This record gives sequence, C-alpha cells and structure tokens, in this order.
Amino acid sequence: MEYSVAVAGATGAVGQEMLKVLEQREFPLKSLKLLASERSKGKVLTFRGESCPVEVLDSGSFRDIDIALFSAGSSISREYREAVVSSGAVMIDNSSAFRMDDEVPLVVPEVNPDDAAEHRGVIANPNCSTIIMVVPLFPLYTQIGIRRVHCCTYQAASGAGARVMQELKEETEAVLKGEEYTNTIIPFQYAFNLFPHNSEMGEDGYCEEERKMILETRKIFHNDNVLVNATCVRVPVLRAHSEAVNIEFERKTSVEEIYDILKQAPGVEIREDRDKNRWAMPADISGEYPVAVGRVRKDVSQDNTFDLWVVGDQLLKGAALNAIQIAELVAEKGISR
Repeated sequence: MEYSVAVAGATGAVGQEMLKVLEQREFPLKSLKLLASERSKGKVLTFRGESCPVEVLDSGSFRDIDIALFSAGSSISREYREAVVSSGAVMIDNSSAFRMDDEVPLVVPEVNPDDAAEHRGVIANPNCSTIIMVVPLFPLYTQIGIRRVHCCTYQAASGAGARVMQELKEETEAVLKGEEYTNTIIPFQYAFNLFPHNSEMGEDGYCEEERKMILETRKIFHNDNVLVNATCVRVPVLRAHSEAVNIEFERKTSVEEIYDILKQAPGVEIREDRDKNRWAMPADISGEYPVAVGRVRKDVSQDNTFDLWVVGDQLLKGAALNAIQIAELVAEKGISR
C-alpha cells in the first residue's frame, strides 16, 4: 500500500531532513505535498530527482492526505491539529505541543512501538535529547532495571533551528576575524562559548529542556517511578547532541553485561577505540542513523552505578528519522485512521 504524505515545515532544517529520510528509506509514497509558511511561497525543493513546489500551509492542505509530518513549531501544530484529524490523516508531530497529552502517544519505535496504535489522530515525536538518551537506556532498563538516571547534555545548534546554525557559522567566522557580530536569536555569544540550555527557565531552576527529558522518559517507559534528572547545555556544535549518562541500576551488573546488552540493542552502535582514547563525537555521528554509545565505566562513588557516553544526530534520530520510523509503523501495522 502507498500513502499520501504531507510535510509541514518542509523548508526548515528538520523538514528537509524528513525529505532525505523518506527518500533514503524508500517510504511507500503515493504522493508528496510540501507545506510551509507564506515566506516560503514559490520555493522549489528536490525529491527523488524531481522538482517539488512548496505550497502555503492552510486548513485545506490535508484533503486526501494519509500522513501529515509536522515540524513547524508548537503553535502551528496546535492550530492545524483539527484540520489534519478531521481530514482523516494521522499527524506525526515533532513539536512539544502534544507530548504530555494523555491522549497522544509519545513514541520511539525502538522502545514503545505498540503505543503508536493507541493514537486518536496524533502521534508525538519526543524531544531530541530524550530520544537519543532512551534508545540505549531502554534495553538496560528492561534487562537490568534502573533506579535513577542523571543526564548531562551537550546540545548542538541544530536543536534551535536552521537560522541558529547559520548564525553560529557566521559568528564563528566573525570572531576569528576579530569582527563584531550581533546575534538575532541567541542573546549572547555562541561561537567559542557554551551556556545552560536557552529554553525557558522555571522558578525551580530547571529549564524547559530539562523538564522535557524528565517527564517524557517516564511517559515513554510507562513508569513514573523512574528517577530522572538532567542538566542541559548548548555547545557550539552544528549538529549531533552528546550526552553523559549516569545510571543507578536496581541490581548488580558489570561493564561487560552492559556492553553485551547494548551490542544487541536496536538503533544502537558501539563506537569507540579505547587504545587510542577515541570515543564517539558529533563530527563522527552527524549524518548517521544510529545512536553511538561507548566509554561504559563503573561509577566509583556509588554502588550499582555506571556511566555511558552517548552521541546522536539531532536532526536525524533526534527528529526526522524518528518521525519517519513512526510513519513506517503506521504503514506496516495498518494503524492509519
């Protein structure tokens, strides 16, 4: 069976990655509609070697559409939810708009694929940092048991969008030349700098990105008792997030057992060269599908606790690839509306 697919936000960084992944994975397409704001009117993108015009998104865009992939921001997703659902399409949404809605499944296909079948017209793509963490975390959770997780993230500019990626390039060049540069999105120097994540800060001292990782992990695992904590940092890397994950297990385990489990885990690749002290880096993983894991070691400060180093492409597994994998679940399991 083939499907009519619409991509809302097609000209953005994630939207363009969605098109690449649809093509690379040979998704069974009957038709493809590219949608964006009025600013993108007249643009033409290439898909499977053919020119595809970008249409202006409106409430009538989803007539005869089976799957609507959204990466246009939370407000746009909320605005067009009813138009998508009433047309009979399934919305796969990459924003934070519906992630914590009890009626919307939050899906990582390697972790909780069956949840997708519970949708009522909308399936949410989790936050990029959450996805990259839970892909290697879940098999350890199911086979060893996890009491507590603390994750420190080192997040790339791609998580803030294509304009921030471009500004990082321009600012880096300006700093190297000794020139002044004025950012229009990040309110302070980004080049050769880092800072706690720029999402909204709460009165409790946690930013929105950190709260997402805590709450989304519990929802995906269907377990509110898993203790999760996070410290999220934005670093001057173009794409691919890195994470230092500290895990307290429920029973005794070993470095060897953890590696054995991760070697069999779907979507995970062990990437390291211990003899050369070389571990997965954003430069290695950018443009790749798997979540790379390595540097498994015992936490010498606490029993039953180990550290992992994790790197994943934010635009791919953290966003576009995960969304297309959800679309594949919709197609393979026949769970369209």
